[in-house]
Amino acid sequence: MLAPEVPMSHSLAGGPPPAGRRAAPLTTAVYSATEWDLLTGLPGRVVVVAAAPAPGRSSRGVAAGLAGLEAVAGGRAFDSDLVRAVVATIYARQEEHAPSGRVGRGRRRRGAAPTDPVELLADCRAATRVLRRRADPADSAAYRQWVQSVAARVCRADQDACPLGPADQRLLDRLGVALGLR
Repeated sequence: MLAPEVPMSHSLAGGPPPAGRRAAPLTTAVYSATEWDLLTGLPGRVVVVAAAPAPGRSSRGVAAGLAGLEAVAGGRAFDSDLVRAVVATIYARQEEHAPSGRVGRGRRRRGAAPTDPVELLADCRAATRVLRRRADPADSAAYRQWVQSVAARVCRADQDACPLGPADQRLLDRLGVALGLR
C-alpha cells in the first residue's frame, strides 16, 4: 500500500490560501507522508543528538538545547519555501501533541536510541536522496545547510568562542558528509 502524498506549497509556510485560489504554485514538489515525516523530524533529531552527552564530549547544558530550538525556529526566515514549510509543520505538530508531551514525529528504527548518531546519519543520507529526487535544487541546498546549521549552533552553544572539540567537529563533519555538503 502506498503512503498518501503530502503536497509542499507556499501555503504550508504561510497559512491557508485565500478562498478560490489554488494553494500550490507551479514549483510544488510532492512528498509521501513517510518522506515528509523524515524531513520534518530530522531537525529535532539533530538537536537531540548534538545535545546528547557522548564519548569525548562534555555534557551539554540547557543552553545547547535552547540554541538548537532557536536555530530550528530561525528556519522561518529562510528564503526557501521548503525550509519554511518544514518549520511550520514542526510547530503545528508541537501544538497537536502538546498535551501528551510528544513533540514532532520522526522515524526511529525499533530499538534504536533517539541519540544514536549512526541512525541520524543514515536518515540524513535518506533525506538527501529524497531531496535530490523531489526538491528544487535551491530548496534542497537550503534545507541541508539549515539542518547542518542547527547542529553547529547546538555544538557551539557552550563553547564561548573557543574552538570546537574534536568530538563535536567530527559530528559536524560526518553530518556534512551525510547531507551531501562535503
